[in-house]
Amino acid sequence: MDMKRNYYEDVGLISSPAVFFWFTVLILSLYIFPLVVGNYYIYVANYIAINIIVAAGLNLLVGYTGQISLGHAGFFAIGAYGTVTLMVKAGFPFLLALPCAALIAAGFGFLLGLPSLRLEGPYLAIATLGFGLTVTQIIGRMDIFNGREGIHAPDIVIGPWVLDTDKEFYFLLITLTILLLLFMRNLIKTRVGRAFIAIRDADIAAQTMGVNILKYKTLSFAVSAFYAGIGGGLYAFVLKFIEPEIFTLMMSIMFLAMVVVGGLGSMMGSIAGATLLCLLDLKLRNILTIPYLGQWLEHLSKSWFSITGVSNIQYIVFGSIMVLIMLFEPHGLYGVWIRTKKYWRTWPF
Repeated sequence: MDMKRNYYEDVGLISSPAVFFWFTVLILSLYIFPLVVGNYYIYVANYIAINIIVAAGLNLLVGYTGQISLGHAGFFAIGAYGTVTLMVKAGFPFLLALPCAALIAAGFGFLLGLPSLRLEGPYLAIATLGFGLTVTQIIGRMDIFNGREGIHAPDIVIGPWVLDTDKEFYFLLITLTILLLLFMRNLIKTRVGRAFIAIRDADIAAQTMGVNILKYKTLSFAVSAFYAGIGGGLYAFVLKFIEPEIFTLMMSIMFLAMVVVGGLGSMMGSIAGATLLCLLDLKLRNILTIPYLGQWLEHLSKSWFSITGVSNIQYIVFGSIMVLIMLFEPHGLYGVWIRTKKYWRTWPF
């Protein structure tokens, strides 16, 4: 029986030699990856890593604390514009501007967490939705952010190194992603993480047992917003240019879809959901170039619909995936992985 005998066994990252071996293989593979693939695949990996960071933070809020947010594009925008503005206007180095911008996003997350004490479900979703839409409108009307014209991201300089290519930026990004995921994994295992889960399962019972609802709900929003701010700051240097129109409601919905598709309350689910939907998003943007499928969709659109609507087919695919997962596997991709692992452990019996 796989029984935990003390707290340190529960929080330990390496539980067996096999886990240590595969964890080492994974880390080495991640750092060798940009040395053996082309620049486009490095860009895809950077895009996926950023979304994994945001999905992990949002999963803490939605999956572990039971709150909902449709305004994470706002925190993402604060992180992006905050990082670039601090570097361009205030002369901050990148390694200082990024956490400072994320802390600003966390501050807004704390304030947004206050209504969660009285609002739940769709009412909280509408409140966070209003925040996300408001942030992009305010940014687009402030001269310090260049308004609607957007702003260019400067080169990243860390000591003697200038990270001006996707490959060089990848090593920094993947290191930050690993560290943030490890921190999130450890946070969930601590007393704070258990308080989040208690609030999710039964907030009244948790409060009766002494859990400070005000403290932990606002903390959950703040940490989740911090991760979104980090992701936004990194995203600005992947695109090299940002403008308010990038941070739309659809971006917030995509973040939430990553968490739901991957599996609520699961770190592995956040990684799997972000990876799957990012790959689908990039692939379906040029859906007409896919052999056979693109030709069939073009013919279908010319016959029955408008050809201009084909470019938005990815949203139909995302919606269909979410509906199917809710119907057949409510635990998402992580649930599929658990069932597969259990099957092979007992195979062929």
